[in-house]
Amino acid sequence: MRNWNLRLKAGVVIVAVFLILGFIFPLFYSGNPIEWGTYPKNLKPSSAHWFGTTNLGQDTFWLLTKSLQNSFIIGILVAFFATVIGALLGLLAGFKGGFLDRLITLMTDSFIVIPSLPILILLGSLLKGRASLLYIALILIIFNWPWPARQLRAMALSLRERDFIHTAIFSGSSTFKIIVKEIFPFVAGWSLANFVNTILVAIGSESGLAVIGMSSNEKATLGTMIYWANQHQAMLAGRWWWIGSPVIAIALIFIALFLTMTGYQQYSALRRGK
Repeated sequence: MRNWNLRLKAGVVIVAVFLILGFIFPLFYSGNPIEWGTYPKNLKPSSAHWFGTTNLGQDTFWLLTKSLQNSFIIGILVAFFATVIGALLGLLAGFKGGFLDRLITLMTDSFIVIPSLPILILLGSLLKGRASLLYIALILIIFNWPWPARQLRAMALSLRERDFIHTAIFSGSSTFKIIVKEIFPFVAGWSLANFVNTILVAIGSESGLAVIGMSSNEKATLGTMIYWANQHQAMLAGRWWWIGSPVIAIALIFIALFLTMTGYQQYSALRRGK
């Protein structure tokens, strides 16, 4: 079995498992998994509570499923809009050139050099951990679209000199049609890999902010699970099921997304080689 095939299949299978846990399993839970005092506190893992309960009286397994759901929603939202915005602006800049290219490049470079982490921490401290998940996703989109835009601009600069692009221009096709139908198919594989990578970046960024108390502490995400576990000293008290489950989930998600991205990139490179 080829290396890319093994990587891609392993990554997709692990991601699929976590998506099922996050979006299918919560449908079978009638209550609110983030509500405090629903169950006795600090129960150990058992058949009734697979991952035990927290110091706040929550079932850790169902809390984990809700956290997975919200973390994936943030990751997918950020990845989708950052990839779409970055792809359109990058391809437009590379194809059109001139003043528009310089303007988009200036915007792209400006956002790239701005350190995003201090700004995210500042905004989180101003909102005192009460930011909505949509607001967090919006901020992450703003700081993630320039990367695909910069890279796709370079690809568009090369592709616009191809004969089929000149043919499309002379035939009277609009700029948008040329970008979508003629240029984008050549960069679609890279865009898909970037989409997967941006999910990883978004989940990691939100989790990092949540752990230091700068995200939406009132919503369940993988990061806020770790935050509340730290606040109640789960590690020192030996309640590993509370803090360990989100940490292991984040690690496995990162590994799975990395395997998916690198496996697909190897597959794309193999196809181009043929």
